[in-house]
Amino acid sequence: MANTTSAKKATRKIARRTDVNKARRSRVRTFVRQVEEAIASGDADKAKAAFLAAQPELARAASKGVLHSNTASRKVSRLAARVKALSVSATA
Repeated sequence: MANTTSAKKATRKIARRTDVNKARRSRVRTFVRQVEEAIASGDADKAKAAFLAAQPELARAASKGVLHSNTASRKVSRLAARVKALSVSATA
């Protein structure tokens, strides 16, 4: 348990930041899940729209420190490849 005043304040700040970060992480997961569901359904237009919405969310999470920047880049890259493959197979 925190004893000093500054330690007590630090625990309050950590609790607030934890809540904010949980919300951000949940939001990112929701956007990524929407892209994956669109890919699974086979709808190329819907997948592309969902991907374009998810991309800035991942970048924002990386800039806020919720995700590591390399993790966000990797997720964007892999989702982009899957969306592209879906659109190529839809046109072929």
